[in-house]
Amino acid sequence: MGHLREIGDWRLGIGGAVFLALAVAGCGSSGGTPGEAGTSEVGTTPLAVASPDLHNGGVIPKQFTCDGAGTRPTLSWAGVPPKAAEVAILVGDPDAPGGTFVHWTVWGLPPTARGEVTAGALPTGAIEGASSARRTGWTPPCPPKGAAPHHYVFGVYALRKRVDLTAGADPARVVPAVRAAAIASGSLTASYGR
Repeated sequence: MGHLREIGDWRLGIGGAVFLALAVAGCGSSGGTPGEAGTSEVGTTPLAVASPDLHNGGVIPKQFTCDGAGTRPTLSWAGVPPKAAEVAILVGDPDAPGGTFVHWTVWGLPPTARGEVTAGALPTGAIEGASSARRTGWTPPCPPKGAAPHHYVFGVYALRKRVDLTAGADPARVVPAVRAAAIASGSLTASYGR
C-alpha cells in the first residue's frame, strides 16, 4: 500500500517507518555488517501497531530507557493475514552514530489477528534474539548524552513461514530472515534524547 522510500538501512512507508535492515553495531561504534536491504515492498496490507506506553511521533517515557527501569513497552497489533505462520518484532535506532542499533528481535509470536506483548512474560513459543549489544532480549534506548533525540522504530511483521533460528541469534541473521518471510508489516516510531 503506498511506495516505500529508502533512508539508509531503513524504509519508510505510508503507515510509518518499517524496519527492514540493520548495521550490527553498538550505539556509538561501527564494525558490523548491514543486513540485506532488498527492494521489494513488505506486504500489501499494513498492520495496525499501537501501544498504551508509546505514541507514534511521541517521546519514549524514561521508564523504558536506560535512564529508568529499562522495561519493555507494551505493543499491540491487528490485521495479521489469515495465512500468517507467526509474527515477529524488530526494534531499532537508525540514528545511532555507528549505524543502526538493534534493540530487540523476537519471533514465534502467535499469528492471531490481534496480538500483544507486554513487559511481562512473552507468549509461549516466542523466541528472542540478541541485540546489537550482544545481549539476548530487550536492550533499552540509551542514546549518547547531549546528542539530538534518536528515533526508535518498533516494527511488527506477519510472516508466511516460521523463522528457523535459535534464541540469542545475531540480528544480522534475524533481520534478513524476518524480512524474507514478511507478508505484512506495520510500525510505530518514538524518540528519546538525554
